[in-house]
Amino acid sequence: MTEQLVFDLAASDPPSFSNFLPGRNAEALATLQALAAGTATEAGILIWGAAGGGKSHLLRATVREAQTHGASATYVVDPGALLAQDPERLAGHTLVAVDGIDRATPDAQALVFRLFNVLKDRKRHLVASSRVSPAALPVREDLRTRLGWGLAFEIAALADAEKAAALSAYAAQRGMPIGDDVIGYLLAHGRRDMSALLATLSALDRYSLATRRPITVPLLRDWLQREWNLGR
Repeated sequence: MTEQLVFDLAASDPPSFSNFLPGRNAEALATLQALAAGTATEAGILIWGAAGGGKSHLLRATVREAQTHGASATYVVDPGALLAQDPERLAGHTLVAVDGIDRATPDAQALVFRLFNVLKDRKRHLVASSRVSPAALPVREDLRTRLGWGLAFEIAALADAEKAAALSAYAAQRGMPIGDDVIGYLLAHGRRDMSALLATLSALDRYSLATRRPITVPLLRDWLQREWNLGR
């Protein structure tokens, strides 16, 4: 197999609601799905929690789903990136998703404050993520108050047992014949966050089809070794 084919197989599926495994985050997922579908009225939604829980995945999925419903939606990778954009153009979106609001500089905080007010007045939406709870956000008080007007959800990372069950369910949905030993090996030797685990599982499925080999621990070991060699 050529290196290019291995790279092609490793390409992750784009973030979507269908490839997010909710675990204890079902309420947050349902709320963001409603927002993307245009049936939610909240001006602002904040999702927060430790790294690896899937906050960025959810923001990207919300924007992607909103766009499929015809909405003008945009994802902003961090608050600093807002400063390089046209404020009027930003305020023209139906939905703006801002990752890492807790990292906002004073200038970025002022822009987010103004943006929130305009979006709210136009009955549009701001979705943001943070590593810390709303009460602990290191932002100016008026912005914290605005963000507090909406809904806030803690995004809880899955425990190992939940990850195993979720990965098995994901494999079953895709029609992947995969044993518990493969899931166990992946959890023991792969990256720990769910986005990476799902990407590996999806790539493993494509690798199995390309090599016409069943999904087994030796195949997974071979795939992980190839990925590691190409990443060096």
